[in-house]
Amino acid sequence: MGNAARRYTPQTIKILFALSGNQCAFPGCEITLVNSKNAKDSNICHIEAASEGGERYRDSMTDLERADYPNLILLCVQHHDETNDVEKYPVDILQRMKRDHESAYLQQNFKSNPSMLKNTINAIASIDFDDPPIEENLVPYNPKVKITHNSVKRHAALIHEYKVYHKKLNTLYDELESQGSLKKEKILKNINLIYLKVKGSYILDSDNIMNSIRENSDNIIDDVYNELYSKLEGSGLWDEDVILGINLVLVDAFMRCKILEEPPPNDSK
Repeated sequence: MGNAARRYTPQTIKILFALSGNQCAFPGCEITLVNSKNAKDSNICHIEAASEGGERYRDSMTDLERADYPNLILLCVQHHDETNDVEKYPVDILQRMKRDHESAYLQQNFKSNPSMLKNTINAIASIDFDDPPIEENLVPYNPKVKITHNSVKRHAALIHEYKVYHKKLNTLYDELESQGSLKKEKILKNINLIYLKVKGSYILDSDNIMNSIRENSDNIIDDVYNELYSKLEGSGLWDEDVILGINLVLVDAFMRCKILEEPPPNDSK
C-alpha cells in the first residue's frame, strides 16, 4: 500500500501538468514547477492520501484511483506542506482549488490562443473507426437535468463551469459547416462510439443498466477522456492545445447526449 499509489502513468503526468499550466494550484501562488519528465513527488500531491495514516486517506479507494489524475493536484513544496492541515483543507476544498486553477489557466490559454479549439476539433475528427454510422441527435440538453439523470457527482462542477464554452464551440462548428465540413458530426460520432465501448465494460450483463451507469458515471467520463487521449496521442496531431480542448469538446458532447444517457423527453429542457 502506498508505493502503487505513486506509480503515475506518463499519461496522467502529462495531463496533470498541461491542465495546470505547470504552476502551483494554490490560490495566488505563481511558482512555476519543473517539467513533467523531471517532476518531484513533492510537487505531485494526493488530494486523498496515498497511504494509510496520510492526510484525507480513504480506505475504499484503490491504489489505481489514488494515483490517477482526479486525485492529484500540483503544489509547490510550501503549499504542499500547508495543505496538510486537513481541517482547513478537506477533500472538497482541494478539489475546488484544483478545478478553479485549471479553469483559470484554460480561460487564459483560450484568450491567448483562439486556435486551441480548432486544433482539438481537427484532431478528434481525424480518428477513424470501422463502425457503421450512428443516427445523430445533436440537440443539446439542459446539463443540470442530464447530470441528475445520470447521477454525475465529481464531474458536475466541471460540466457547469465549462458549459459556457458551448456557444463558442457551436459557433466554430457552424463556421466549419458553412465551408462544407462535417467535422461536428464526425467528432460527436467518434465520442459516442468511445462512450458505447466504455459503457459496455461497466454494464456487462447487468439486470439494471441505468443503475450501473449511475453508479459509475464519473468513472465512465474519466474513461472516455482517457480513451480519447490515447487515440489522439498517437495521431501525430497531439499537443498541449488538444489536452486543454478535450474537456470543452467532451462537455459539449455530454450536453448532446453522446456521453452518458439521455433524460426522459419531458425532462430534456
